[in-house]
Amino acid sequence: MNSDFSSSSGFYAQLQQHLSFLYPDANPELLTGAIAAEFDQAALRVPLPFEQLWTQEDCLLITYGDSIIHSGEKPLRALKRFLDDYIDEAISSVHILPFCPFSSDDGFAVIDYEAVNEELGGWDDIAAISDSYRLMADIVINHVSAESQWFRNFVAGTEPGASWFLEASLDDDLSHVVRPRTSPLLRPTETADGVKYVWCTFSHDQVDFDFRNPQVLIQFLKVIRLYLEQGVRIFRLDAIGFLWKVSGTSCLHLPQTHEVVRLIRTVVDYYAPGTILITETNVPNHENLTYFGNRNEAHVIYNFSLAPLLLHSLLTGDPEPLKRWMMSMPPAPQGCAYLNFTASHDGIGMRPAEGLISDYEQLQMVETIRGFGGRISARRGNDGAEHVYELNISLFDALRGTISGADEWQVERFLCSQTIMLGLEGIPAFYIHSLLATPNDEDGVLRSGQNRSINRHRWDDDRLRSLLEDPASHQSIVLRELTRRIRLRCAQPAFHPNATQYTLQLQAPLFAFWRQSHDRSQSIFCIHNMSDTRQKLRLVDLNLITMNEWKDLLSGDEFADHTAALDLAPYQCLWVSNS
Repeated sequence: MNSDFSSSSGFYAQLQQHLSFLYPDANPELLTGAIAAEFDQAALRVPLPFEQLWTQEDCLLITYGDSIIHSGEKPLRALKRFLDDYIDEAISSVHILPFCPFSSDDGFAVIDYEAVNEELGGWDDIAAISDSYRLMADIVINHVSAESQWFRNFVAGTEPGASWFLEASLDDDLSHVVRPRTSPLLRPTETADGVKYVWCTFSHDQVDFDFRNPQVLIQFLKVIRLYLEQGVRIFRLDAIGFLWKVSGTSCLHLPQTHEVVRLIRTVVDYYAPGTILITETNVPNHENLTYFGNRNEAHVIYNFSLAPLLLHSLLTGDPEPLKRWMMSMPPAPQGCAYLNFTASHDGIGMRPAEGLISDYEQLQMVETIRGFGGRISARRGNDGAEHVYELNISLFDALRGTISGADEWQVERFLCSQTIMLGLEGIPAFYIHSLLATPNDEDGVLRSGQNRSINRHRWDDDRLRSLLEDPASHQSIVLRELTRRIRLRCAQPAFHPNATQYTLQLQAPLFAFWRQSHDRSQSIFCIHNMSDTRQKLRLVDLNLITMNEWKDLLSGDEFADHTAALDLAPYQCLWVSNS
């Protein structure tokens, strides 16, 4: 009884604190009661402080529910069968991108949060995947489809919905608003009460909620509860940085936005211990880091700067910007971790590279990517000018060559990029099209008219399996070698997401870092040739402890002579370990 009382009293006290900050003019006790009523009080538990919820065996796969299509079968079932047949123990967690009914943006304009898109399958198919893998789902929390019932209610002036959407006046000071699109911010909408101007951060089909109304917050907590009941254990808070708006400000990362994240963290910590929150904030690095809070916001944040810096290094053969960024990155706080990724359903974001590579270097990347068939998406800054927002291209094709043009090292260069990610502090996350070496989907861009479709290919299951059975295909080579390296990583305590990491000062174009297990029993030197020419590595430069036996985990080669000089092939990687 004392434990139950402690759980509920701590839960109520923290909720009231959050709510008093967010809604100072409301009754925090009434709001707390309304939220508590949505959750089973018997399930409340006092959370363990700063518990680590991951190990070196954790690796995430990112995929759409229909990335694999098999005639006559629901795509979620085809996906589950593919995972079981080809991925299995290499991957511990699966992020299924928005699987609800939607009207645009490949799922990110949600029509109904409480349903599974029937074209994909049903809740039973979601549950089947969550039975085998730790399941991650999106909470598309900033906006909803203009075709949703909630927005229809707004137009009609009825609840729920009439007071749920953010309205603005043409006289409001919106000059400082930061957003990732160039379309008009406000959408004129004819309603039962006349024309209203609603806020649309992303598109006019994606209408922003008004979280100044606590009923909107309560509704999303209901959605989170439903997803927990359906087996979701990792939540991605999509576009969370834009959540709260105040006229005259940037409307990005406002204090109230961070408080909403803290409130959601309190709810999942007490109601579903072990649940992980990930914030999606594709912004410069110093802004992104704020979402750890005081270890009371996100458990995990995306390592957004990694993708553009790693791509830049491999296109130019110059690892220095990547190295400087690595050296400046603080270790994740206790109980927190980075999510490392090099590709996703979106493009390769360039905002996180701002201040890390020069304008000339960005332009060089843009021209190279265009030469490899990629597209460029822009954003409008608060200076009114358009800026490069992201590079839209399949990562496999982005690494088709260097700034000098295409060459014969595409597979080796690509494997190098993924091996670097595998070794870094944090949890590695693979987009399904990286595991499958998927090329640019030009037809997808023509069909949709959207740049991002270039990296959202839908594989025919029979065609994909045929390629994976061909030992000479890019798909077979990449999947076979990446899953081998993933399994190797999972067995190394030095690759724990929070194990010690130091950047090594080797001569360019070598890029290297050192990892050490928590108990200091294992050291791994991760070394990568970032160029298309052979390079020499002197083992003495690693300062290997001579009493230990050292070997390369990737090749199996042993190094009896600690003074030897190694000849590294273009884009070759080494994991030099003492155990």
